[in-house]
Amino acid sequence: MKRRDFLKFLMFSPVILRTGAWAEGQPELVVASGGGPEGLVRRAVEALGGMGKFVKRGDRVLVKPNMAWDRGPQYAANTNPRVVAEVVRLCLEAGAREVLVLDNSCEDQRRVYKRSGIAEAAQAAGAKVPFVDPRRFRKVRIGGKVLKEWEVYREALEVDRIVNVPVLKHHSLARLTMGMKNLMGLIGGRRAQLHWQLGEALADLAAFFRPQLVVLDATKVLTKGGPQGGNLKFVKAMGMVVVGSDQVAVDAMGARLFGLEPEEISYVAAAHRRGLGEMDLRKLRIKRVRCEGA
Repeated sequence: MKRRDFLKFLMFSPVILRTGAWAEGQPELVVASGGGPEGLVRRAVEALGGMGKFVKRGDRVLVKPNMAWDRGPQYAANTNPRVVAEVVRLCLEAGAREVLVLDNSCEDQRRVYKRSGIAEAAQAAGAKVPFVDPRRFRKVRIGGKVLKEWEVYREALEVDRIVNVPVLKHHSLARLTMGMKNLMGLIGGRRAQLHWQLGEALADLAAFFRPQLVVLDATKVLTKGGPQGGNLKFVKAMGMVVVGSDQVAVDAMGARLFGLEPEEISYVAAAHRRGLGEMDLRKLRIKRVRCEGA
């Protein structure tokens, strides 16, 4: 079943599918710490069962980083380019026939793509990094509580897999940007309107897109001044990544790493209430791996 057909099935099915471990005793969430970004990503994905569980040979994959702001990597306003590049490499190693890396940036995308370092790193790893074309948004039925219809980027509808690669950072309205918040980069329209009912709107997007894997970048964390950042005194080197197929669980762990309870983040709580994933980390099998090297 192609991704677009599967999405239609999910939207109209009364059954909520819970993502998680597929084998008894296998971790549902992996937290990797120590070492460089590439090693963290690779070890975490391997501990979860390998990229081959999420990306199949011949798949067309969309890797979705946070690539929204005209900031260099040192400011932690966007996903670490080294994290993105390693995710691209893992997808290609798993047999993906094409990997796209894109985001509907909040600032001039030509400046953002370059200054973030993501475009260059992703291209060097073998991905295509197209600019977002406003003509390629299509109004589709979201069928959510807040979002009934909205403009969605065509590639996000047509790819076989989505791998969400957000950065963990402070956000002045949402409190935190993580995986579900990062999905806003796949839609167009007047996105600022969504902040009035942000928790439910992001839960709508989570239910619609359902990424196969989430790789949360916590190598450097913006602790204040988000989402744009710009002040290095608010950047904390945490040296971690969180990986899982349950997007609610990944964001719940991100909240904990930031020193907050998952239920304090409106979209985490909303998605959990809808059965989209688990925010009670005590109920999950969590594996922690330690990496070495730069």
